[in-house]
Parts: sequence; C-alpha cells; structure tokens
Amino acid sequence: MFMVQCKDKPGHLQTRLDNRAAHLEYAKGFGAKVVIGGPLLSDDGQTMIGSAFVFDTDDRAELDAFLAGDPYGKAGLFESVTVTRYRKVLP
Repeated sequence: MFMVQCKDKPGHLQTRLDNRAAHLEYAKGFGAKVVIGGPLLSDDGQTMIGSAFVFDTDDRAELDAFLAGDPYGKAGLFESVTVTRYRKVLP
C-alpha cells in the first residue's frame, strides 16, 4: 500500500471546490483500491487545504496512473504530492 499526502497551492480553494464532485466520482471508480481518503483541514477544522489517502497496490505505476488521472491533479490544484509506502497494522 501507499500513503499519499497532497497539499493544495495557496489560494486555490475554489479550484478544489470546482473539481470536488469529479474527483470523488473518479476515486469511487477505483473501489477498494482507495482504502481511506479525505481532505486535509486547516486549524479551523473546516477549510480544506489538501488530500490524504491510502491506495492499495504493490504497483507504483498503478498509483502514478491514478494520480495522473485525478481531476484535482489535472486542474493543477496541488503544490506538493508526497508518496510513502505504507503497511496497515491496526486495527
């Protein structure tokens, strides 16, 4: 598995909002491959500032293809994307 953390470019909340429905529909199309996912929030607990998710694959190319097709990425939303191998232990 891989853990992915994507941080939005400053001032791009509207880009996120404009592409949110397409992003969610796209992610749902990968079914159980997306183990968990959701927005990163600012300190106010409300404002979305990025995304984090766990993607279930041993194939980095499959994850890269997922990222390349994501409407958020295509819209240029992200300032940075960090990908780290991940192993679930709990629960």
